[in-house]
Amino acid sequence: MTEEESVAGDDDQDQEPEPRAADGRVPGRRGLATRQRLLDCTAAMLRTTSYRDVKVVDIAREAGTSPATFYQYFPDVESAILVLADDMVAAGGQRFADLVVASSWKGRAGYEAAEDLADAVLEFWSEHQPVLRVVDLATDEGDGRFANVRTRLLNDLNNALAAAAREQQRGGRGQVGLDPNAVAGVLVAMLAHVSAHRLGFEFWGVRTDDLRATMARIIFWSVTGAKPAT
Repeated sequence: MTEEESVAGDDDQDQEPEPRAADGRVPGRRGLATRQRLLDCTAAMLRTTSYRDVKVVDIAREAGTSPATFYQYFPDVESAILVLADDMVAAGGQRFADLVVASSWKGRAGYEAAEDLADAVLEFWSEHQPVLRVVDLATDEGDGRFANVRTRLLNDLNNALAAAAREQQRGGRGQVGLDPNAVAGVLVAMLAHVSAHRLGFEFWGVRTDDLRATMARIIFWSVTGAKPAT
């Protein structure tokens, strides 16, 4: 069996329905391995090359296969990047919200939750920067597929922060008089933007530890209306 034929191999019955090849068939074990190798090479090339300059032939060469094999799994480079983006959302989106929901937002524990959230977003952006850069660029250009990725990545976090701010306001704390959704939206935008430009801040002499502490203080104060516990 050739590598191309492995898309519809005899071991298909052992695989879950997804992921599928470009024509809708379910890849076998060899096909899945080839597909993942192509994704890994795409991700690696995004770290050193503008995504507009990433070509199918270069990805295939790096993966040790042919452009024809690439097209068995992905219609174009953007489709492969979308798969990487979907995997990225699955790895991080809910984790951010869980950090917010798990906290009582009281005293030192609340401030530690703010620190943990700032840490998590900074680390996530650092790990996935090449894909996130494409997501941001394509979203700004009006590509709805990538805009949807960004929404799915941050929506749960936005909702969790809004709920936390609303709960604090109901208890007579927090930023009474401000829309909790506005509070959440500003915090999410801050976390994403600062994390995306962390290296730029470092270039200008701003340490990541200071970015982290500043974001944590803003998060805690915005949600609770209180100064961070010392």
